[in-house]
Amino acid sequence: MGIEIILDNCTGCGLCETACPFGQIEVVDKKAVIKSGCTLCGACCEACEFEAVLLDRLVSELASCVLELLGEGRKLADKLGEELAAVLPGHQVEGLCEALFAHGADKVYLAEHESLEAYQTESYTAVLTAVVSQYKPSVFLFGATTTGRDLAPRLACRVRTGLTADCTGLDIEAETGLLLQTRPAWGGNIMATIKTANHRPQMATVRPRVMKKPASVPKRTGEIVRIPAEINPKSIKAKRVEVIKYTDTAVQLDEADIVVAGGRGLQTPENFKMIEELAELLGAGVGASRPAVDLGWKPHPHQVGQTGKTVGPKVYIACGISGAVQHRVGMETSEIIVAINKDPDAPIMRTADYAAVGDLFQILPALIKEISSRKK
Repeated sequence: MGIEIILDNCTGCGLCETACPFGQIEVVDKKAVIKSGCTLCGACCEACEFEAVLLDRLVSELASCVLELLGEGRKLADKLGEELAAVLPGHQVEGLCEALFAHGADKVYLAEHESLEAYQTESYTAVLTAVVSQYKPSVFLFGATTTGRDLAPRLACRVRTGLTADCTGLDIEAETGLLLQTRPAWGGNIMATIKTANHRPQMATVRPRVMKKPASVPKRTGEIVRIPAEINPKSIKAKRVEVIKYTDTAVQLDEADIVVAGGRGLQTPENFKMIEELAELLGAGVGASRPAVDLGWKPHPHQVGQTGKTVGPKVYIACGISGAVQHRVGMETSEIIVAINKDPDAPIMRTADYAAVGDLFQILPALIKEISSRKK
C-alpha cells in the first residue's frame, strides 16, 4: 500500500517533482523516484499528465487531517510514554489500517458494520462511546471538520468530559502530564491555553492544515482491535435517503496548496470571474470572505473564516478583503499570505507577507496576463 511509479508511463517530465510540496520526488535517469519521506499527499498524482504516479485508493480515502492528527498524536504519545491508537468506524474499511500504522498508529480500534458505511451522528457516537468506556484513553483528538465538530461535542457530552474546540497547538505539560490545548479566543485577539485537569479523556478538535503530516513508514505494523458495533436501530433518528455530491471541484479548499480568495472589494459577483481565472491558472482553490458569501456572490463552501473553512495553504492570495479578525483566524496559518487592497491600513495588510497597495481591477488583470504569458 502506498504510492507507485509506473515506469512504462513515466517520461521524466518533472511535473511530479515540481508539484511535490515536501521535495520527496526526484527525476533520476529520466524516471521519477519516490523518496522515503513521502507523506502520500497525492499532489504528484494530480500533476502527472501520463498516469505514471498511482496512489493506493485506500490511502487516498483517508482525510488529510487524519494523517495530521496521527503526526501530532505520535509526539504527544511519546511524551506521555503511551500508545497511539486510531479509531476506525466504517464498512469494509480494514484495508485502511495499514495506512494508519504507516503514519504512526500503534493500534487501531476497528468497528465495522453496514450502518457505519456513511457518517451518522448517533451510530458513530455509540461506537466511540464504547471505545472510551472500555479502553479509557487519556487524550482523544478530532479534526475540526464538519464531521468532527458534530461528533466531538456529542461524545464529550456522552462521556461527561470537557472539549476544547478549534485548537491550533497541542503539547504536554512536563510537570503534570496534562494536555495543553491552545486555541484562538476573543475573536482571535488572544491565544488561550486550556487544560482539562479533572475529567478524562482530554478532548480537542484540531484545525486542519495547522499540523504537519508525518512521513509514511510503509513496513510499519500494529495491532488491530475489533470493536463489536452494537447499534440499536431505534437509536438512529435520521435516515440517509440520498447522497448528493457538490460538483464544484474548485471548492477543495482544505486540500489546496494555493487559495485565491475574493471579498467585498470586488464590488459585483461578475468580478469574481477574475478570481476564478487566476485560480485556474495557478491550480488553486477559490475562497471568499463572509461578506461576499452573504451577498450571494459565492456559495458557503467557498467561505474562509471563523464561520467557514480553515485553510493553511502554501500561498493564500486575498483580493479586496479587508481582513476582519473573523476572516484572519481562518487563513492566518498559511505559509505565505499575499494581500491586494487599495487601503494600506486594512488589517489584512498587516497580516500579509506581501502586500500590493492599489486597485485590484488593474492589478488582477495584469497578474493574470503575466502568468498566462509565462505558462505559454
